[in-house]
Amino acid sequence: MKNLKIYCLLFFGMLCAPNITLAQDEPQNDVVTIDDGFQDLFYEAIQQRSIENYDKAIAALEKGKVIQPENAVIYFELGKNYLAQKKYNEAYENFEKVSKMDPKNRWAWVGMYDVCYAVRDYNKAIPIVEKLVTFKEDYKEDLTSLYMNTNQFDKALELINELNEKFGKSDKRELYKADIMKDAKYQSAEKFHLLEQIKKFPKEESNYISLIYMYSQSNQEEKALEIAQKLEKEIPTSDWAQVSLFKFHLNNNDGDNAVKAMNIVFPSKKIDSKIKHRMLNEFMIFAKNNPKYEPDLDKAISYFDNDKEVRVAKEIGKFYYSKSNFGKAIKYLNMHLISDQDDVETQLLLLQAYTENQQFNDLAKKADDLTQLFPTQPQFYYYAGLANNQLKNFKKAATILDSGLDFVIDDATLEINFNIQLGEAYSGLGDTNKKEKYFAKADELIKKQKK
Repeated sequence: MKNLKIYCLLFFGMLCAPNITLAQDEPQNDVVTIDDGFQDLFYEAIQQRSIENYDKAIAALEKGKVIQPENAVIYFELGKNYLAQKKYNEAYENFEKVSKMDPKNRWAWVGMYDVCYAVRDYNKAIPIVEKLVTFKEDYKEDLTSLYMNTNQFDKALELINELNEKFGKSDKRELYKADIMKDAKYQSAEKFHLLEQIKKFPKEESNYISLIYMYSQSNQEEKALEIAQKLEKEIPTSDWAQVSLFKFHLNNNDGDNAVKAMNIVFPSKKIDSKIKHRMLNEFMIFAKNNPKYEPDLDKAISYFDNDKEVRVAKEIGKFYYSKSNFGKAIKYLNMHLISDQDDVETQLLLLQAYTENQQFNDLAKKADDLTQLFPTQPQFYYYAGLANNQLKNFKKAATILDSGLDFVIDDATLEINFNIQLGEAYSGLGDTNKKEKYFAKADELIKKQKK
């Protein structure tokens, strides 16, 4: 707002106050040269205002008003002086008087707008700027901002779309529109508008992208795909078009071309991450049934290395874990841990995957390393003890388990498992007394849990 107005001094081309931004001279008016003292008073007022002696300027103008009370220029100059003094009521009254004396005097309306803007009375400013639009269409930008500031989003959206179509999009208007679109009640109207824009301008990619994004945000994936297909038909080179092509190739079991489309979409900064995640999930299921594409899946994951919202390798590892495909789960969980070794949840999932897959050498080494990194995490001692028992390293198992048991607090299930593994370790060492001791402790804890 307020980006349109630069005043030039009325009558003699001298510059007015610097807070106005519309680069256009005010109209030149001739002062009637009647020897009634008015001319001298007017010149005095102009001189005093130029050196910011506003009180003296106003005094001279008031004297001139007595001589020529119907001369609109007196009131206009009074308005400017009062505005400079931040006497907003007086300034507005004088500008308003000029507008009533001469409704076609644009600068009087500009002065009224300046006052409303200075006091942030945006509701009062709106009809004034609506009048200014009849003089100069550029004021529609100001009007858009006023509608936003007064929460008249329906009017703002209508004007934004009009200006976008006529003059092209601007960053400011797009920010306004994004704010409006947070309210679901405006989304239907905007979707309809975008569909109409696509019909009128089928080669304008941005309309397709905006609509695809809106459908995706509202989980209308089928409609998003439909618009992407229209885009692919009109603009085959579009990155967004590859979204629909990817789906088409997967449905036709054409993995090679699906990979090509995916490798265009994933590095593209134009495509929303939610759509990329959906595509990756679809390709992961495809690769599960078509193992030869697993290297392409690995490459796809690399595009998400810096994705802070979704840890892709971890999610794929968890997917394979849930399907009891522990070999692939291990692969992807390890891939995630390369960049996030402090993720305890994933470390534990990996240790359990090693256990399920009976990779006890790997389990023993990984768990032992983790006891060094996380010396107070009892779960890591448990897995290290379990692995060494399975490898018949009973003495080492007993030592590790004895150390870790001290860290078990308020976790009955873990305590039971520790005692069972300690019983196994001492059984392997031939120490019957300690074996029975730990097995008995485990039984006691199990009975307590059942109560």
